[in-house]
Amino acid sequence: MTTPGGSSSSNSEALPSRLRLPFAFDAGALAVEALAFDESEWRKHFNRAYYEGDWSYVSLRTPYGRLPAAPDPTGTAPWADTSYLERCPAVRGVLAEIGCETKSVRLLRLGPGARILEHEDHNIGVDYGFVRLHIPVMTGPGVEFVLAEEPLHMAPGECWYLDVLNAHSVMNPGPGSRIHLVVDCVVDPAFLAMLVAAFPRPA
Repeated sequence: MTTPGGSSSSNSEALPSRLRLPFAFDAGALAVEALAFDESEWRKHFNRAYYEGDWSYVSLRTPYGRLPAAPDPTGTAPWADTSYLERCPAVRGVLAEIGCETKSVRLLRLGPGARILEHEDHNIGVDYGFVRLHIPVMTGPGVEFVLAEEPLHMAPGECWYLDVLNAHSVMNPGPGSRIHLVVDCVVDPAFLAMLVAAFPRPA
């Protein structure tokens, strides 16, 4: 089953490419924590072919909680909090409120004038057992996020499920940085029910 403007799920309920979830977080408190990290603690995103300008991250949960985050080719390493997450009570509050088991948790920063080229992420989605949430921390009115060929505006403090198996791209004309808290959530029955409940349907 396929929904307009998005990919399909083989589960009983197909989901669209994006859903706003029923949370409202304190973006100001999250921004204070993000901006407290030193420039040396932000690492360039490893997918160098996918972006131009500054696209960098701070790892808050990694395999074994290690810093810097090391790749896990087998995908079997346990995820754990890093020492950076210990410095972020507001982020920990977000994770507690969402209430899902988490894999990767990161702050992702797109600098002024930078852009993420169109690409698709792989091996992530409901059918793979975990999905990606975006919580905007700092953004600007000129940021252009396009997902599945449709623009998406996400305001600070909102929480969005994004089906990143779809092609997506981002442009930040500035003048400030765009920072998102990006959370990979394990899909259990309760979390899937929340996604389905957030799916608006015609009356």
